[in-house]
Amino acid sequence: MPPTPEQPTADTDTVRRLLESLLQDGGAIEVRPVTEGGEHSTWWVGAQHVLRLAPDGRISPGLRREVRVRDLVRPYVTVAVPACVAAGEWAPGLAYALDTRLAGESAEGRDVTAAGEEDLAGLLTGLRAVPVGRAVALGVPKAAPRSLENLRRAAGAAARKLDGDGEFDAERLRQLTGHAVVQLGPQADAVLVHHDLKGEHLTVSADGRVRGVLDWADAVVGDPAEDIAGLAIAVGARAAVRSATLAGYGPRVCLRGLWLARCDAVVRLADRLYGADGASPVGLLRVQLERAWEAILLELVSEG
Repeated sequence: MPPTPEQPTADTDTVRRLLESLLQDGGAIEVRPVTEGGEHSTWWVGAQHVLRLAPDGRISPGLRREVRVRDLVRPYVTVAVPACVAAGEWAPGLAYALDTRLAGESAEGRDVTAAGEEDLAGLLTGLRAVPVGRAVALGVPKAAPRSLENLRRAAGAAARKLDGDGEFDAERLRQLTGHAVVQLGPQADAVLVHHDLKGEHLTVSADGRVRGVLDWADAVVGDPAEDIAGLAIAVGARAAVRSATLAGYGPRVCLRGLWLARCDAVVRLADRLYGADGASPVGLLRVQLERAWEAILLELVSEG
């Protein structure tokens, strides 16, 4: 659908005009769109900055809130989060944020080492330490834990479709029994959750260290297993569970996160292949499915 007058489009000229008002020589700095991500219009600005523009009013509140959330999180976590250089509106009701660019490349292109897993453990530990009341006061919404039983049913239907096309062995979902679902109900107190820890939001250095975490716009106060699930899809089930264990989470929380990730990955691939989601690259969704379904030692529910 073409943009309407009430929904302006950010092009290179729009970005340059905005940068002229924000940075010295901003009009001459090289700008290019970021290809990863979807909800924001995101641009590389030279080598030092990233500009994100809300494409519609629905995205603007989260983008504005994110600046405050990152300032709250920064003292608690052991990895970098972007600092805001300037924020405002690039069009009526449409927010922007000009941030510092973090070192490293997307985790989609670099593997995380054992030292990187320790970095992720520091992230999870720090998020658990953030005072929930302060996050809520900033407008961070509360999110109830998802029903693993409902997700299992959705994944089962999706798995049968994928199985028919040779994309996934539906029998693998039988590992998640009804008894296991009960045991893997929400175990931990609500904490600040990034809620979108996919590979493109993790910056990784050449030596496999996790140097930073991007895009905090979807942060909620909720189930910490959601971030374990995100890491399983971003860096693999083994690394995610090891990182969560280092952060002090017990087996049941780790397994809950693992099964959230596995079911999500099955549902998302089916949605993409059968018409419900036309945006996500099929290749990436297949890779995420493989990551989430890595075999781990901790496959039996135990006391956590």
